[in-house]
Amino acid sequence: MILKKSDAEYAAQYFIDYYGPINSIEDYQRKVKLSRMVDYSSPLLGMGGLEDDLFDEYDIHPKDMKFKIIDCSKDSYYNASHCNDLLEITTSAPVEAGAPVRMLRWILLETTTNKVVGFIRLCSPVINCKPRNDWLGSVPELFRFNEHVNMGTIIVPVQPFGYNLIGGKLLTLLCCCHETREAFNKKYGCDITLFETTSLYGSTKQSSQYDGMKPFVRFRGLTDSNFAPMLHDEYFRNLEKYFIDRNDGKPLVTSASSRKMKAQNKMISIIRASLPKDHKLILEFNEVLKKSKGITEQKRYYQSTLGFSNSREVILGQEEPKIDPVNHHKFHWEFMLNWWQKKAGNRFEKLRKDGRMRTELEVWNRDMDIQIIR
Repeated sequence: MILKKSDAEYAAQYFIDYYGPINSIEDYQRKVKLSRMVDYSSPLLGMGGLEDDLFDEYDIHPKDMKFKIIDCSKDSYYNASHCNDLLEITTSAPVEAGAPVRMLRWILLETTTNKVVGFIRLCSPVINCKPRNDWLGSVPELFRFNEHVNMGTIIVPVQPFGYNLIGGKLLTLLCCCHETREAFNKKYGCDITLFETTSLYGSTKQSSQYDGMKPFVRFRGLTDSNFAPMLHDEYFRNLEKYFIDRNDGKPLVTSASSRKMKAQNKMISIIRASLPKDHKLILEFNEVLKKSKGITEQKRYYQSTLGFSNSREVILGQEEPKIDPVNHHKFHWEFMLNWWQKKAGNRFEKLRKDGRMRTELEVWNRDMDIQIIR
């Protein structure tokens, strides 16, 4: 496909206008978040709103908290749509509506207050990941890999529950416990022996909520980063339609896997093929795209072997799963909850003593200036 010169110039300028003002990953995330918050404006004071479901009571000691897992695919109130709305006003990261075939979408409810403290999504893992490939020694065979590995794509605590009471660690423990592994196995007929996730930041912030969690979770290195963040929402859909209209109504890509990324890359290649290399606009276009790749950060990669001693060999098809006699019992939810309550209790008491306890609920439909990189 080759565009007319005027059409290619329009498309190139579209990319330039989108990426040009973005100088950091924080700029990008704030751009996405602010555009989405138009649909999530908070109601008048006293009339209630989405945020009323979120945990905001900080006189309760962690040892007195009790929790319940809610499956958003089954619950009538905390259904998938409502949970996505709650997540959207909570997290700073862009939340993509599209979901992989395999997914557990849960919220964690603190039952003494009946308030949501966080969100998790467990999905199929990404196909390629450098630190994981280094750990395995090769790129794994896809079918076997999917049978034994799942990934935490969303592990987001309500704030300031995350700050005050290491809420991100509590949610991570939930992802790694035997009870969750068994629920995933039962739903999808698999045999999970490895959990993995990545931090939201790597280059900017050399730590994450997953640090300090041995033996449950271990850091394994930094991912590669050589792509621009996606055009989001209407920005992407409008430009895709523009290309499809000039392609006789045919889609740019037909693959269901990573369709959006493939479509955006196709647009970029068509623009480059449609304008001379020395065209003033294409030079600016290439420079802006080069800069945009630089804002996508390497992420810190973490994994949990879930109380098995030979997860690597199982994934490679060399052995059957073997229980780690030293750590396997530690991956039961009751043990993990006790671990968290001690850690969170120490932090609770120190913050109270130092007068540093945060008590203001941080939600985007109230405050558009939330600190993104924490």
